[in-house]
Amino acid sequence: MGGGIIGLSLSIALRKRGAKVLVVERGEPGHEASHAAAGMLVECGAETPILLQPLAIISARMYPEFAHELQDESGIDVDLREQGTLLFPAPEHVHERPGFTSESLLPAPLAQLEPALAGLKRPAIFLKERSVDPRALVLAALKAAKHRDADISSGTAVTELLLSKGRAAGIRTDKTTYGAPVVVNCAGAWAGHLPPHHFPTRPVKGQMLAVVGAKPGLQHVIRAFEIYLVPRSDGRILIGATVEEAGYDKRTDADTIQRLHQAAIDLVPSLKPARVLEAWAGLRPGTPDDLPILGATTSPGYFVATGHFRNGILLAPVTAHVLAQVVTGLRSEYDISAFSPGRF
Repeated sequence: MGGGIIGLSLSIALRKRGAKVLVVERGEPGHEASHAAAGMLVECGAETPILLQPLAIISARMYPEFAHELQDESGIDVDLREQGTLLFPAPEHVHERPGFTSESLLPAPLAQLEPALAGLKRPAIFLKERSVDPRALVLAALKAAKHRDADISSGTAVTELLLSKGRAAGIRTDKTTYGAPVVVNCAGAWAGHLPPHHFPTRPVKGQMLAVVGAKPGLQHVIRAFEIYLVPRSDGRILIGATVEEAGYDKRTDADTIQRLHQAAIDLVPSLKPARVLEAWAGLRPGTPDDLPILGATTSPGYFVATGHFRNGILLAPVTAHVLAQVVTGLRSEYDISAFSPGRF
């Protein structure tokens, strides 16, 4: 259940192992959190929980092969960029690093690395991080899943897990029922709505915008305590993002979008004449401890892969790899005990 990047990536991994797969998506595949994401592949950001960092590092290192495979099978360029990130720490964190100066942790002067930041006097760190276009990525995953003969059912909301003698036996939707000995819940912010299990997932709203026409444009991802900017190879620059407890409200607020836009201009003045192309909001799947929920449930045959919060795009390769192992009865190659559904 769930046709975002997590569900689609897992469907591909399961098809590789010979499983027959049906992906059931309540809306249009890839058009919820995956569609709204920025695509920064941050291995260990300040907001990454310590328990999640080993898995994040593994998944980031899997990305070149993961992206190449999707591109090869779909013919869609996912815009995996290798230029890296320029991180501007919050002022209160700068002096925590002995010997930290504006140029000491950069491979070249800032103005040379990123001409759009010429004149900026804030300390910066260069990080060898990648970024990807999540919208292209999920389209590639959808096409690759179909290429591998995974069945896709869209516009169908799952309403109930079917059990037989305590084991998973399939699902009921608002239109029909499907029998299956294995069910995997990849429903993101909606994962907790399926009886009889109730996972403590919740939607965490994020508003963003995209601009085009900045001169000079950006080559690197820019991350600061107040804003982040993610360039795409087609000239777009994404600006984000809020973190809001607003239920399932996906509306954008004009004042909030303006505030994000102005914060970006304050950091990168060359963005001022750029045209706003689009503004949107997505619903990240949050959990009480900000960790994903991965693995087997107390009902044999029923598994869950949700709660990735701000890291769904990053964690897609490792989630697909690990869950495919667990679902097919193998021992997980990586320790996911900290993310067990049983912790709730």
